[in-house]
Amino acid sequence: MNKQIYNLLLADDDEDDCIFFKEALDELSLPVTLVTVNDGVELMGFLDVNVSNNLPDVLFLDLNMPRKNGYECLTEIKAIKELKRLPVVIFSTSLDMEIVNTMYDKGALYYIRKPGDFSKLKQVIGNALKVIAENNFKKPEREDFILQP
Repeated sequence: MNKQIYNLLLADDDEDDCIFFKEALDELSLPVTLVTVNDGVELMGFLDVNVSNNLPDVLFLDLNMPRKNGYECLTEIKAIKELKRLPVVIFSTSLDMEIVNTMYDKGALYYIRKPGDFSKLKQVIGNALKVIAENNFKKPEREDFILQP
């Protein structure tokens, strides 16, 4: 990773998933900070407030959230000039290939299916951050879009 510390944002309504994500980061001992929001409305409000000087380096976005889902958020993010380049990693329990392809077409950087196993969660988060940094935040080819543990 090129920066000293990466600022991550996790948008997920499942409190347990947020806790496991944070614990995985803690165990990986990566130079990151993590902020969490619990739904799409809260996410868009956070991004609006921080658009000028404090955007996250990477947004991990759950698809199934109340009030505004991840699909709606990704569509909005990619339509706003100041947010268009924000790297968005879809982080979802679903692995429906139609949804995966739509997320790729809408501009997501990567797609991760949430693993049920904590060690796999740790592995996939670590791999995601490594590959994102190595590729300098550039979007991969479609065949490399889904990150596996």
